[in-house]
Amino acid sequence: MPKTQQQCKQLRDDMRNRILKMSSLYFARNGFADTKISDLAKHIGIGQGTLYLYFKSKEELFDAIRSSADNREEISQIRLLDCLPISAGEKIGKISEAICRYMAEDDNYCVKITLQTQLLLEKENMYEDDLYKELAKIIRQGQKEGSVIGGDAMYLADLYWGNVYLYALKKLFSKNISILKQETLNRLLDVR
Repeated sequence: MPKTQQQCKQLRDDMRNRILKMSSLYFARNGFADTKISDLAKHIGIGQGTLYLYFKSKEELFDAIRSSADNREEISQIRLLDCLPISAGEKIGKISEAICRYMAEDDNYCVKITLQTQLLLEKENMYEDDLYKELAKIIRQGQKEGSVIGGDAMYLADLYWGNVYLYALKKLFSKNISILKQETLNRLLDVR
């Protein structure tokens, strides 16, 4: 029986999403420069021609992946958390708990972290990113309360996010790694 237009559209959407999901992981592991379309198509399990039906070039595919790897959701969650009437130590604990849970449960979250970090590294000044600014703001609050270690808040935010990135990479590249723990992230900032 022939497929309906709706079924055909669903199949195309499913294939596009499959390409994006599997390409995200491949780019996160190999980087843009070391990704060849022929190798990527093999990784996905499709022909190169099929890949080119959905994306005209490697650049177009990577741009689609980049647009889905923004950090707006994380920034929004941190801003909402910052409005709560709890200590900075508790706020950092909640951020750490969520990150560790997402990383343990979802490899795609690790891919997203890896891609977000790569995009941040491309910026002229990655410390101008709201992700860093928002965490630094909470760190400064904690320093005033005495619940977070003293020091440059932006440096401490960088230390924190750098460790999140490192563990995301480890999870993508290694099979036998220790899982990132909330206590580890909290210890980086000496959260009390």
